[in-house]
Amino acid sequence: MQTKMTRRFLLKRSFGAFLTIFGLSSGGYFYANRIEPSLLDANNLEIKHPLIPKSFDGKRIIQFSDTHLGFQYNLHQLKKLMTKINNLNPDLILFTGDLMDEPNRYNKMNQIIPLLKQLNAPLGKFCIFGNHDHGGYGTDIYRNIMEAGNFTVLLNESKSIKLEDGTSIYLIGVDDAMLGKPNIALASSHIPNNRFKILLSHAPDLADTASQYPIQWQISGHSHGGQVKIPFLGALVTPPFAQIYTEGLYSIGNLTLYVNRGIGTTRLPFRFMAKPELTIFTLRYEKAI
Repeated sequence: MQTKMTRRFLLKRSFGAFLTIFGLSSGGYFYANRIEPSLLDANNLEIKHPLIPKSFDGKRIIQFSDTHLGFQYNLHQLKKLMTKINNLNPDLILFTGDLMDEPNRYNKMNQIIPLLKQLNAPLGKFCIFGNHDHGGYGTDIYRNIMEAGNFTVLLNESKSIKLEDGTSIYLIGVDDAMLGKPNIALASSHIPNNRFKILLSHAPDLADTASQYPIQWQISGHSHGGQVKIPFLGALVTPPFAQIYTEGLYSIGNLTLYVNRGIGTTRLPFRFMAKPELTIFTLRYEKAI
């Protein structure tokens, strides 16, 4: 059985590699390298739950993720993205990791801060670490940039989002699973069970662990939606901790997971059948049955 599985796996990868080379030749190469990476999808999704206070009904959350500045994505594109996000009038902005592809080699980091400062969200701007934010000795670089850009960095900790009437929901942010030390138990401690909670985890596959806690939603990135997908085969390569849940909406027990495809690219300067994504969540109070 193991031999058959290994053979099937190798055949899939070999066939996929062949199709990739064939598909990316000439016009296919141009589309995957120049066209699709710029085709930003703005996906709208409602987050419904009885624990969402009525006063939060209609509040808008925007998630962006995985810009990977310095690989194929540049500051001009980031500026346009900031403008687009502001034009959507978010109440809350969430960045789920991987700001720069190689933090210690990126020489324009001071130009990132003014762009991040431009983002406006009355309920706050929050972020977590991705694997590339830790890589290349980037941990302090990333934190300093995000905090200077008026983002709150959540590292195995939580934050209540309160309205003037005293009602609240909670954000929980955990460290990256590849190069950090995520601790959901620590991050979610001291939060009352009867509060609506959103977990920010760069790695989507942590959802299996998160589903064991009284957490209602998880928002992730990291996978790039596979970045390059082949018809009938799907994503050729998915990173560790994004191999079970690669894109879109999932239900895992009482937890709902959404995996954003991200903005930039890494490793290969291509996107094929995995358009960049900006996600707009609208909170909805749902009457308990």
